[in-house]
Amino acid sequence: MMASKDPAPAHCDRSGAAGERLPADGAAGRLYVVATPIGNLADLSPRATQVLSSVALIAAEDTRRAGLLFGAAGQRPQLVSVNAHNYRERLGYLLEVLGGGADVAVVTDAGTPAVSDPGGALVAAAWDAGIRVVPVPGPSAVATALSVAGFAAERYLFAGYVPKKPGRRERFWQWVDEVGETTVIFETPHRIGRTMSDMAARWPDRLMLLARELTKAYEELLRGTVAAVFESTRDRTWKGEITIVLAAAGSRRSDQARRESYEDHDV
Repeated sequence: MMASKDPAPAHCDRSGAAGERLPADGAAGRLYVVATPIGNLADLSPRATQVLSSVALIAAEDTRRAGLLFGAAGQRPQLVSVNAHNYRERLGYLLEVLGGGADVAVVTDAGTPAVSDPGGALVAAAWDAGIRVVPVPGPSAVATALSVAGFAAERYLFAGYVPKKPGRRERFWQWVDEVGETTVIFETPHRIGRTMSDMAARWPDRLMLLARELTKAYEELLRGTVAAVFESTRDRTWKGEITIVLAAAGSRRSDQARRESYEDHDV
């Protein structure tokens, strides 16, 4: 039996064509994936401001927080909530808006959409529907934390949030251990204590950076071995957004990865 062929890849060019599924007159709207500040409102780029003020609709993970951001920027856009609880039922409506020719932007609570948030489902659905997807880059907690950690980041693992359930949590840590590269983890204030305890039990001597409230007035960066950071913070009450960067297993491995990357890019 002859094997079936994979479908041709979707393609978006600068004129807005995407494969062969867009209307012949190119009437479909565009989905803008817009990065917003992770804390400091001054980090909203002029391009992001222009896009957010021109689209017909903004899909926001949290409309209240988005409203505060846009209000500070002097904007009053039309917002629709798209979060982990309702994104499946909202996708059809948003694709209908886009298919009708209106432009839509998607934003997350803070930073770049589609990274540990439901925006990725909308982006995937837009591609499947032949809608042009346009990135509007900007702040990212992942890149920001990596930039100040001082660890080899030529290769890194973004692991997202640590799972809540014990079985999935154990498999998560095993995965991080097996990869062995510099790893970025998101965590919440009420779970950071348990996460730090887990990490200290597994990798007490690995270096780490704990970044809290990045770019905000009370920004805090704690760097040292996992055991040292854990001991210095184990009794504190946490507030704010937390990003962890765990250095690659072994400093020699980190240095080797950095040298190999430089050699690979040497012209």
